[in-house]
Amino acid sequence: MKQDNLETGVLMLDLDGLTLASAERELLLSPQVGGVILFSRNYASPQQLADLVASIKQCNPRLLVAVDQEGGRVQRFREHFLRLPALRTIGKVYEQDPEQGLAAAKLCAWAMAAELLQFDIDISFAPVLDLFNADSPVIKERAFSADAAQVGGLGMAYIAGMHEAGMAATGKHFPGHGNVMADSHTELPTDVRSIEQIRVEDLRPFASCIQVLDAIMPAHIVYPAVDKHCAGFSRVWIQSILRDELGFDGVIFSDDLTMSAAHSAGTVAQRAELALAAGCDMLLLCNNPSQASELLEYLERQAQPGNVRIGRMLANSELKQKDLTESEKWQAAKQLIAELSD
Repeated sequence: MKQDNLETGVLMLDLDGLTLASAERELLLSPQVGGVILFSRNYASPQQLADLVASIKQCNPRLLVAVDQEGGRVQRFREHFLRLPALRTIGKVYEQDPEQGLAAAKLCAWAMAAELLQFDIDISFAPVLDLFNADSPVIKERAFSADAAQVGGLGMAYIAGMHEAGMAATGKHFPGHGNVMADSHTELPTDVRSIEQIRVEDLRPFASCIQVLDAIMPAHIVYPAVDKHCAGFSRVWIQSILRDELGFDGVIFSDDLTMSAAHSAGTVAQRAELALAAGCDMLLLCNNPSQASELLEYLERQAQPGNVRIGRMLANSELKQKDLTESEKWQAAKQLIAELSD
């Protein structure tokens, strides 16, 4: 997407409510902060959201504003927004008609991205490239399919739709979250498969999409046959496999450092240090204001250098649809999404 060689702060924080509090504004003014992630608690109405994002960008226009707007059960903004289908719904369309499924993936992704760009939100962390597993409480219908080739193809179409709207794409959760039953929000999952098995299954969609992905988010999962550290803290996964073997040069986002799965790495500063040393470009820290302040102080003491990759994720405002709701494409997307929701 956008090529930007200016250094950006490595920390992405969240906000407590519907407006930017003075203490939060102070945090966002730190050169160590490079982004903000929004949640459902930060949304009440379209105008309120526009005002909130504007206040964030007033602190620093280079702050990356992100959200999880996947569709299905993971969609932070709902009222007055398109009710996006879960990716599994699109996968089922593909299984009946591959051409129609690919077109649906591309159009839904375009609509998701175009709608967010109206509010100057730079990215949704999408698409999910994990494999579908009906027994996985975390991934389940968030994934297109259990078939790695289908996930790769649908992922490519979805990314193309996001790019067409002007939004960078983030594949998650590398190298694959669908095979574990544990929820990394509450415990540390372990996937005992061999590297060979992971390569021919879960890793394939990421490898298929690697040339068009702008960013990747590793999973908070330990793959003991590969490394003792979870993927987000692992130089083996990030440097040896993702960077060197797959040739990925995009942004690597850590998953939330407050998730229970990350606690095995020690204090929040130790977690951040491990993630950065492994090769993460940006650290996410959510739902814990005291740890956010603690980590920010740590990064400032360390004089953590900025990162030049993160600026590439800022939205391409030249492609923003000024009359989005009046366009024929928007109306077609609305109709398709309504049909998929029936």
